[in-house]
Amino acid sequence: MTGSYLAYDYPVLGAFWTLLLVFVWVAWLVLVCRIFVDIFRDKESSGWAKAGWLALVLILPFAGVLAYLIVNGQDMSSREIRGAEENREMLNAYIRNVASGPSSGVSDLSTLAELRAGGKISEDEYQRAKDKILR
Repeated sequence: MTGSYLAYDYPVLGAFWTLLLVFVWVAWLVLVCRIFVDIFRDKESSGWAKAGWLALVLILPFAGVLAYLIVNGQDMSSREIRGAEENREMLNAYIRNVASGPSSGVSDLSTLAELRAGGKISEDEYQRAKDKILR
């Protein structure tokens, strides 16, 4: 019979407050995780400064998070933007490398021929390198 009274025992306002508390708790966890990531991402801080911030955030979470945001809030966003730009540059370089495809060896052979013609490598070295490229 308690199942029929469930809606009465848990009113809409109670459900709203429960959802609000869950949202605040998840937002708090996301914020603390972002601060931990930012502490380790910061290349300008020394190891002692990082250890101090970690200790402060772990021992006094609310005061530590608030202090970190006040002191390093602006730097947090610039480090995140810089990291995203570095990731994009690495991805673009990878795409360019893959899109260029494997080299056909023609440019390598022409370079070898120029080196042989210039006298920088012997005929024997040229033949060994050429065999390696053509395999």
